Amino acid sequence: MDIQRMVRVVRAYWKAIVALIVVGGLAGFGWSSLQPRVYTADASGYVAAVASDGSTGAALAGDQLALSKVKSFIDMGYWRSVAETARGQLGLSDSPESLVQRVRVSNPIDTVNVRVDATGPTPESARDLAEAWIRGMTQEVDQLETGGGGQSAVRLVAGDSARLPTAPSSPNVRLDVSLGALAGGVAGLIFALVRRAFDRRVRSARDITDAVDASVVGVLPVDKELAGGRAVFSFDDIKDGRGSFAHKEAMRELRTNLQYVDVDRPARVLVVTSPLPGDGKSTIAANLAVSIAATGQSVVLIDADMRRPVVGGMFGFSDDVGLSDVLAGRAQIEQVAHQVDEHGRLFVVAAGRTPPNPSEMVGSQRMQSLARKLADDMVVIVDSPPTLAVADAAVIASWADGAVLVVTAGRTTDDMLTRATENIAKTRGHLLGVVLNRMPLRGADSGYYGSQYGGYYGYGYGMPRSSVKGWRRLSLRRRGKKAEAVPAEQEAAPRRRSGGLPPENVSGLRTLSQRRTSSTAEGDVQSEIAVPSAEEPTAVDTVSRRRTRRG
Repeated sequence: MDIQRMVRVVRAYWKAIVALIVVGGLAGFGWSSLQPRVYTADASGYVAAVASDGSTGAALAGDQLALSKVKSFIDMGYWRSVAETARGQLGLSDSPESLVQRVRVSNPIDTVNVRVDATGPTPESARDLAEAWIRGMTQEVDQLETGGGGQSAVRLVAGDSARLPTAPSSPNVRLDVSLGALAGGVAGLIFALVRRAFDRRVRSARDITDAVDASVVGVLPVDKELAGGRAVFSFDDIKDGRGSFAHKEAMRELRTNLQYVDVDRPARVLVVTSPLPGDGKSTIAANLAVSIAATGQSVVLIDADMRRPVVGGMFGFSDDVGLSDVLAGRAQIEQVAHQVDEHGRLFVVAAGRTPPNPSEMVGSQRMQSLARKLADDMVVIVDSPPTLAVADAAVIASWADGAVLVVTAGRTTDDMLTRATENIAKTRGHLLGVVLNRMPLRGADSGYYGSQYGGYYGYGYGMPRSSVKGWRRLSLRRRGKKAEAVPAEQEAAPRRRSGGLPPENVSGLRTLSQRRTSSTAEGDVQSEIAVPSAEEPTAVDTVSRRRTRRG
């Protein structure tokens, strides 16, 4: 794991790491609070040589003798006889062995001093034990050096009385808290690495390319407008304030990438699917259709998810009449294809009533012929059900020009991604690429970098909230009217029934058959049919494919 990925892991789980550090520090503090208080006092003595005369040579010889003797006196400090002497002087009931455990005798380097460090439950007991121990050593040295009579060549002189300790030497609260916090930090790092190692959710384009042999054709950031439900944006004006700049630019990038995936055989029939419901495939299919229509191409969006149709409700008309009626022979495509833009370039076909055999209908020859017929004049985008839930998406991908798989960052696992691509490959479907949806703009898992340019260009994402107009849905309204947002409950609501007034984001629903030719400038070619005025009737006419040329 490289340093960059390590940093991303730490950023992703920094809260857990900090929590474990705090827990470790509190555990160290609690452990210190439960330990008994121990105080340490020290007393020292001086090993002196008794000179026979006052000459300098005798003094030097005495110093050398003291240096050689002090090493032996260190070991003498742990004798049982010394402990017995200290025990008797203090009147303690502790055994000599326990007293020896409370004492440490040392000799500072290059000195003839003997230092005694004694511990005790109280400052007084520690001080008294240190003083008694150095006196016991003095008596033992005198007795040992004199042999019971005469004068010894060296002797141990007790120093000043030990000072009373003002603070306990054990436990060390700072050290315990530091060690606990350090242990908590190490545990937090191990937890983060193990958690990320077993986390199979895709969080970046690199995770997708590592899991499957497919390219990432689009990365769509999180959009607040889509947090409460589905929404369709306008791509005609970059400064219209409808939807975030980052999301709309990412959708334009997706549109461009799909155009250059296969330049020799450009896809005219696209199927948009996802591994599981809730990945945002319908919203992406709708906005992709709107963005393509904004370039001047004619587009038809077909809702082939007959089990849970949502496209009709997104554009404000009923889902009860649509594709299933055309495939069953109860209606013509011209009767159910609704024009939803003011330029006559975007048409939407709802799913229609749910048939008993959706998979067979979308895989039928009639469905293929319908899609190919529409693809002669326009780009066909098919919104299909999730590929892991039902087989419809794989069936449509078998005859479509290409499939686009939508996955959600931090939700879709690499196993789901692999199974979804395998299902498409089993029917010999052509996977154009994968779209990574809902990529965080900030945080450890943020991988979308386009949002930082929004503020620079002065519109969309990155502008102050007060300077941005309220985000709206696709609004083909007249100036002064406001669009209505799609409520989050609409997904679970029953299908929209026809007969009511169209929503404000649709400027009069018209069918495909109502495209009529209009006069153009002399010498121009009329390749598309103009939109009729609002006062024209909405009766179904025969679709006119004849193109006229003036002059």
